Amino acid sequence: MADLLWDDVWWFFDPEVMGSLPDVWVPNASERDWQAVLDLVVEQGWTFQYSEGSTALPLPPAEVVLSRPADAEQPHLEVRPVQDMLAIFRFYAAEEIDVDLREIQGQEPLDALCGFLAAIGRRLGKPVLMDAEGGDGSRPVLGFDVEADRVVMLVEPPVR
Repeated sequence: MADLLWDDVWWFFDPEVMGSLPDVWVPNASERDWQAVLDLVVEQGWTFQYSEGSTALPLPPAEVVLSRPADAEQPHLEVRPVQDMLAIFRFYAAEEIDVDLREIQGQEPLDALCGFLAAIGRRLGKPVLMDAEGGDGSRPVLGFDVEADRVVMLVEPPVR
C-alpha cells in the first residue's frame, strides 16, 4: 500500500503552490549523517554524479565535502533513485541535508519519492521533511515519520 495517494497530495508538487523545486531536509543532520546518506546512495546502486561547480568528480567522503572553503566551487550530488526522479543534494552545512526534487507528477513517482525519503529516514533514524522551495522549515508539508515508519502528510490539504 502506498504511503501517500497522489490525489491527496498533488498540490504539494504544484509549482504555483510549492515552487518548482520543493526542499527536503533532515533536521539536525551531522557529518556522520551525510556520510550515511552517501553510503546509502552507493549501496542502493542509485545512479549519481558528484560535481564541484561544473566539474564532475569521484564521490569523496562527507568530511572532505563539508570541509571545503567557503569560496570554493559549490559541490552537489545529483541522484536518480529511479529513472524519472532527480534529487539534487546541496552541501550547504553539516546540520541540514537539502534536496531539491523534480519530476514528481503522479502516483508512481510519488511512490518512488516516498521510498527514497523512507530509505534515508530509516538509515538515519531521523525524520526527513519537505517544505516549499525556499521555505524556512517551519511548516513542512510531508515527511518520513520515524515512529510510523512511513511518509505522512504534516498539514491538511487545502479545500478544493
